[in-house]
Amino acid sequence: MRTKIYLATAGGLAVIQDRDESWAGEFSLNGKQVQCVAADRTRPGMVYCGTFGNGMFRSSDAGATWNALQHFTEPNVMALASSQSGAFYAGTELSAMYRSQDGGESWCELETLMTLPSAKFWSFPPRPQTHHVQAILPDLAHPRLHVAIEAGALVYSDDAGRTWCDRVSGSPRDTHCLAVHPLDPIRLHSAAGDGYFESIDDGDSWRRVVDGLEHQYCWSVAISLTDSKTLLLSTSKSAYGAHYKESASSFIYRRTGSDTWRPVRKGLPDPQGLRIPVVAASSSEPGVFYCSTEGMVYRSDDDGLQWHKLAVQWNSKATAKHATSMVIVEEG
Repeated sequence: MRTKIYLATAGGLAVIQDRDESWAGEFSLNGKQVQCVAADRTRPGMVYCGTFGNGMFRSSDAGATWNALQHFTEPNVMALASSQSGAFYAGTELSAMYRSQDGGESWCELETLMTLPSAKFWSFPPRPQTHHVQAILPDLAHPRLHVAIEAGALVYSDDAGRTWCDRVSGSPRDTHCLAVHPLDPIRLHSAAGDGYFESIDDGDSWRRVVDGLEHQYCWSVAISLTDSKTLLLSTSKSAYGAHYKESASSFIYRRTGSDTWRPVRKGLPDPQGLRIPVVAASSSEPGVFYCSTEGMVYRSDDDGLQWHKLAVQWNSKATAKHATSMVIVEEG
């Protein structure tokens, strides 16, 4: 089994791969502000990334080479996701959703998204005249499609985006990351600017779970392959502490079952000066998590309790910048 790690950064896309007990890193799309990256679930080797200002790129050789999707004309692609059914979704700024059924060759806009009543209140604070799709979670066990708008709503569709259900009472308003375990597909996990939220009925209702969580601006959440109730969460005290280097201070928390959240530190860098990490779980190796912050990548093989830094050999002078999105792909 080979592991490949894709990191979306403000300066390009980093691809790190496992090579017989060592790690090799390559940097692509230099100078592009890469916002998101996603692997196609039904087309091996097909990977997409979205940029702010330069549209969408696609690789058909697992990230070795990239080509711009000329026929996808939206410049700001903020979220991507692949469904089990073969559909691929893209979300943009201003908020809009697009679906492709043919591996990105053609796209249709899911035009009814902006007709939702809450849409008139959506706003992204750093650019207050706009808003965008921040996270997309498509079907695993059934057709429900969840979409997070930054900031203002978490909405869903039961008909692949033809019609939408607006945000429900008590749901997060500023979801940054949505996660679900394939063996527990109706338990949803939201890492949001307004805290951590959980739904046990596929988004029909939500509860905020912050016991033990001293830092409640949440960015990334990952679920253990071993246990669908063991979670890792990256947090900070505020958006400034999460994203601005001069005031950065960020943390990783862990929770199992109904326990309270507990900070995890062993093997990870000092939280002071640390912009908020992204976390991801292996889909094939039980107990394995990955964490990336400030261009560094860490691995845990005991469900997030202890970590070690990957020694990555880069193929050029360029190295990874701070990542805002990470995807783990296991091959072979």
